[in-house]
Amino acid sequence: MYSWIWRTLPGGLPGKLLGSLVLLTAVVLLLFFYVFPAVEPLVPFNDVTVDTGESLAGLAAPVGPP
Repeated sequence: MYSWIWRTLPGGLPGKLLGSLVLLTAVVLLLFFYVFPAVEPLVPFNDVTVDTGESLAGLAAPVGPP
């Protein structure tokens, strides 16, 4: 697929490099502005469980010299 894109881009090596950079930038912007905001409500980043350490308090090893 990448070879097809490379062959399809116009121009010589400088034009192909510039075209590749433009395509890459367009894909990244599309992801950041449309795809990631649409998927963000479905990803459980806000469902965080923090352990207070109370259940493991007796299992902790002492720190420092005895």
